[in-house]
Amino acid sequence: MIAIQLDDIAIGFGAAPIFSGLSLQIHDDRTIGLVGANGGGKSTLLKLIGGELEPDQGSIVRRKGLTMGYLAQEPLLDQNNTLWQEAFSASQRLAELESELAHLEERLADPMIYSDEKQLTRTLDRQARLLDEYTRLGGLNYEGLVRSTLLDLGFTEPEFHLTIDVLSGGQKKLLGLARLLLVRPDLLLLDEPDNHLDLDGKALLEKVIRTWPGGVVIVSHDRYLLDLVVDEIVELENGRIELFSGGYSEYAFEKELRRTRRQQLFQTQQKEIHRLEQAATRLLTWGKVFDNEKFSKRGKNILARLDHMERIDRPYQRGAMKLQIQGARSGDKVVEITGLSKSFSIPGDSDLRSDAACQPEDRWQADQRTILSDMDLLVLRGERVGLVGQNGAGKSLLFRMILGQVEPSRGVIKIGPSIRMGYYAQQHETLDSSRTLIENVRNAGRFTEENAVAFLLRFLFTYEQSRGPVQNLSGGERSRLQLALLMLSQPNLLLLDEPTNNLDIASIEVLESALEDFTGSVLVISHDRYFLDRVVQRVVELELTATEYAGNYSDYIRQKERKQ
Repeated sequence: MIAIQLDDIAIGFGAAPIFSGLSLQIHDDRTIGLVGANGGGKSTLLKLIGGELEPDQGSIVRRKGLTMGYLAQEPLLDQNNTLWQEAFSASQRLAELESELAHLEERLADPMIYSDEKQLTRTLDRQARLLDEYTRLGGLNYEGLVRSTLLDLGFTEPEFHLTIDVLSGGQKKLLGLARLLLVRPDLLLLDEPDNHLDLDGKALLEKVIRTWPGGVVIVSHDRYLLDLVVDEIVELENGRIELFSGGYSEYAFEKELRRTRRQQLFQTQQKEIHRLEQAATRLLTWGKVFDNEKFSKRGKNILARLDHMERIDRPYQRGAMKLQIQGARSGDKVVEITGLSKSFSIPGDSDLRSDAACQPEDRWQADQRTILSDMDLLVLRGERVGLVGQNGAGKSLLFRMILGQVEPSRGVIKIGPSIRMGYYAQQHETLDSSRTLIENVRNAGRFTEENAVAFLLRFLFTYEQSRGPVQNLSGGERSRLQLALLMLSQPNLLLLDEPTNNLDIASIEVLESALEDFTGSVLVISHDRYFLDRVVQRVVELELTATEYAGNYSDYIRQKERKQ
């Protein structure tokens, strides 16, 4: 059944249009994957669907009684609440129902109501309807529902008492999802729900979407997730949408097929237009030279035919960043790690493993916690190795020890003598946010200002952006700049910490192609399973120590399943 109908929608900010002429049907029993370039309007479209924004033009019709739940990229949570308080407060409707039912009980306790049969009937009917809704929303066992929902999403009982401000980004995303599950809307609107989630968190998200009884619209750059959960892909590109059946892989194949077909039709029509224009020019010339009205009339008829011809638009081809990473040849042994261990002092009453475990030791006190223990790892020339594990398992910490930023508690890390490392930091710490893009580029390589601007244009930055500070850039733009600077460093060993975060799918595919052509070694931390399938030859799972699996991510999963 159609839940929402969008007809001829247009919206813009200021004088700049975001999209126009957009029409779409959203059903209450299907999952839509919304894809497109960063800044293309996906989040805006999601807010239009959810009613947070109104269109400048067109109409949006929502089914009567439709309920919607919206999960923003950064969930709006009360930082002073505990995890339990924030989850428990999800259903405002339950609080309203409890108040209304209490009011009705007071009325029914008044003997006067029993002298008015019509009023008594209306009150009892109202009470019955409210009790039905209260039961449907889980009010009779709401506390148990909150508890089971949080546990199902991977939270533990001790974590219920933590305040929101100490939760990781992934935990906040899962809490935002839990709040939606507790109110049970007909339609889920999810904006990048997989950001910050580790592999276990992504698996939980997939399960929620696959088993959700209503409709789902999800904005995501996770191609693996889109393959697993969506029924159709809606691509938002150049201000217009196009619908594709199936998951991401079907979409990618069909998109290329359609693009090739349109390019062929466009070129065929352009040849025909050129031929007719030449014919019309000749006939008009002959008409003048020979004073022949017949020639002139034929030439004018051809031009009139061209004026009325339905022109095929040139197929839109989005610009792609020009990324090529090259470095000198290294020795056979690139990184050799033997007996590596790392422990930190942490608060004794904390049971969390979070990114905070990667901070310097002087930030901690009390009990010791071991993050890595007796770990061995050898990376050879030309290898592509993927690091996986839960958030807080020590992946980023391992990179910082390889870089020499953190000292191990025990063990040895040997870096090959001819190794030049290139580091991509998850939080973009390698960028100088106070400087302009041009200054960052000129600091990394020998560029004139003019050449620095030309280089930045290759990475899809505008001239105005190149002269502005890094702090004005979006997350995706900072990721592209960091890749540009990585290219300038000419490394033969890449340490990539979540390089696909914030990048749109087109940019991720450029990165994959660049890594395919890269002749050096790659050690990459990623929760992007599609990326790991495309890039790595070996997976190393960190859980106190390192366990190795030959092959890509899918091979890793199959080997793990056989062990269970």
